[in-house]
Amino acid sequence: MHYSQQSTDEALIQGCREQNRLAQKYLYTKYYGRMVVICKRYTKNEDEAIDVLNRAFLKIFNAIGDYKATGTLSGWMARIVFNCSIDYIRQNKRYNKAMDFNIERDVQIAPEIIDQLVAEDLYQALNHLPDTVRAVFSLYVLDGYKHREIAELLDISINTSKWHLSTAKKNLQKLLKNYDRSRIAI
Repeated sequence: MHYSQQSTDEALIQGCREQNRLAQKYLYTKYYGRMVVICKRYTKNEDEAIDVLNRAFLKIFNAIGDYKATGTLSGWMARIVFNCSIDYIRQNKRYNKAMDFNIERDVQIAPEIIDQLVAEDLYQALNHLPDTVRAVFSLYVLDGYKHREIAELLDISINTSKWHLSTAKKNLQKLLKNYDRSRIAI
């Protein structure tokens, strides 16, 4: 079979099951943009995000024989990419011990600042946060996980998760006070 950028998901899945390199290339190319965004939430820079994404695609290619068309292909792939991103955080986490500082219950970021942000600006601001702090913020705020779930995912305590979220909010508040449309001041 001939594969191209216009090949259907079904054709690319079949080609990947047959370990056809061209089908794998087009599946990777087709979903690269949607999947790398997931990795960027949990990594420090573009190179790390691409590294995590490539690991995820290896898992996708190895597991594609198990894919059942009960959900969307992109949803199935996104779950694998997310899990690889979480594995990356676990391997690279720096704060393993429970931190139970007097956690401020709810550090608020001024609504007028949030209203001005666009996704790329938020991504730039998040990149200035330490790895684990950024991961906890992304899991809690962007992905809707609870502290108990984050603690289990990252193998940290609930209080440590809360501390990281509080730290992220404080740091983002400082970054965003100096917000400028052209760049985030450090």
